[in-house]
Amino acid sequence: MKKYFNLFDLKQKVDYRTEVLSGLTVALALVPEAVAFALIAGLSPLTGLYAAFVMGLVTSILGGRPGMISGATGAVAVVIAALAQSHGVEYVFATVILAGLLQFGAGMLKLGKLIRLVPHPVIFGFVNGLAIIIFLSQMDQFKDASGDWLTGSTLYMLLGLVLLTMLIIWGLPKLTKVVPASLAAILVVFGIVWGLGLDTKTVGDLASIKGGFPPFHIPSLPFNFETLQIIFPYAAIMAGVGLIESLLTLNIVDEITETRGRGNKEAVAQGTANIISGFFSGMGGCAMIGQSLINISNGARARLSGIVASVMLLCFVMFGSSLIEQVPMAALTGLMIMVAIGTFEWASLRTFNKMPKSDIFVMVLVTLVTAFLHNLALAVIIGVIIAALVFAWDNAKRIRARKRVDEDGVKYYEIYGPLFFASVTAFNEKFDVLNDPQEVVIDFAESRVVDMSAIEALNKITERYHKVGKKVHLKHLSKDCLLLLKNAEEIITVNILEDPTYKVMVDKIEPAQS
Repeated sequence: MKKYFNLFDLKQKVDYRTEVLSGLTVALALVPEAVAFALIAGLSPLTGLYAAFVMGLVTSILGGRPGMISGATGAVAVVIAALAQSHGVEYVFATVILAGLLQFGAGMLKLGKLIRLVPHPVIFGFVNGLAIIIFLSQMDQFKDASGDWLTGSTLYMLLGLVLLTMLIIWGLPKLTKVVPASLAAILVVFGIVWGLGLDTKTVGDLASIKGGFPPFHIPSLPFNFETLQIIFPYAAIMAGVGLIESLLTLNIVDEITETRGRGNKEAVAQGTANIISGFFSGMGGCAMIGQSLINISNGARARLSGIVASVMLLCFVMFGSSLIEQVPMAALTGLMIMVAIGTFEWASLRTFNKMPKSDIFVMVLVTLVTAFLHNLALAVIIGVIIAALVFAWDNAKRIRARKRVDEDGVKYYEIYGPLFFASVTAFNEKFDVLNDPQEVVIDFAESRVVDMSAIEALNKITERYHKVGKKVHLKHLSKDCLLLLKNAEEIITVNILEDPTYKVMVDKIEPAQS
């Protein structure tokens, strides 16, 4: 019978056997990733490993999404690479601290809710792009030191071990779930390589991971405005990239687990982790979708797995480096390829003939930018902007005007659809000022005045009627529309005829809340 206890989450039951084993698997997968990302940034491997430890531990304890894994990431490595090369590691540490402060502030200001503005096609594209990145990054393992593709028996042996790893990860859960399939695959492949004395790539071929406890270190650099000018742009980009990747990862894990994380709490945790990472010789980081999916697929759902992963990672660095450096890269490569396969939203391919073409375009574009530019923040921002413009265009076409003339000869324009910057032109084309009768009513019961462009459009249309000596009444403006008009009076001359205080002509029925 499974034993359960509560750790930091009183409402979360924890199967600590699953959590511990999953955490151990994640720790093994973190090692080559942290080393590789540190090398990409031009830093010492220990800088990446220390960041993975600190980020993983702090976010596991304080984060808003139990089961999610954070560490040193490629997105952050790309951002700080130029700074590391031009100014050195001390400036990197200061940048990580400042980025953490920005993320902490974003969380305290409740800006995590902005992730709701990311449309589903953008999330699909982001996830698919990340899957491609994870897959393509594993192709380096099939090359030799000079960058040429492996051939002959060396290639066949590596392919065999990778395929064996993938087969175990795919097939073992169908037989038993006592041990995480990914951990079992790593142990089996490690045993085969060690037992048969096979000559294949190991973690130690990347770099030595031997080290001590992360040393506390205040960045050694001038604390002045000039330094701030140097590090602030990098810190702002790093903070933005880290939050976008972390909050999107949180959303993905939410969907898989059918639970709900807390975005603002995660932002605060990410900021705190980066601040501590900068003071403890780490390169900083954010949530890692690959390792998070490994953890979730192993059945981990609580904070304990992330804590175990980070603590075990530190143990590897301090006490077990000689053993971990012998782990075959083939096993970790097979594991990450399975992560890539599991990350890709295959269901998105079936929507190509069902989703609007604009959504398909956004999804494909975000996928390509993510996969080939490796700029996650840019990909998401581009996707959101395009999706917003498409939404504005679609809504701009929805504005209509029903026209009628009553028995008193008063012409009514019954507007429906939102009036905002994109629909202003279509709105203006609805009116026949010269041929309209002397009295006109514009009814907004089914419409809404949204922005400054809409107010200016009202200003101009009433002015056009005024010039030809005709009266205009605005009906059923909602309270927030009236407030917009009131505020606009301080900026432009709002021509609302016969009604300068905007006490608009209304029927006896309740005004519509447009």
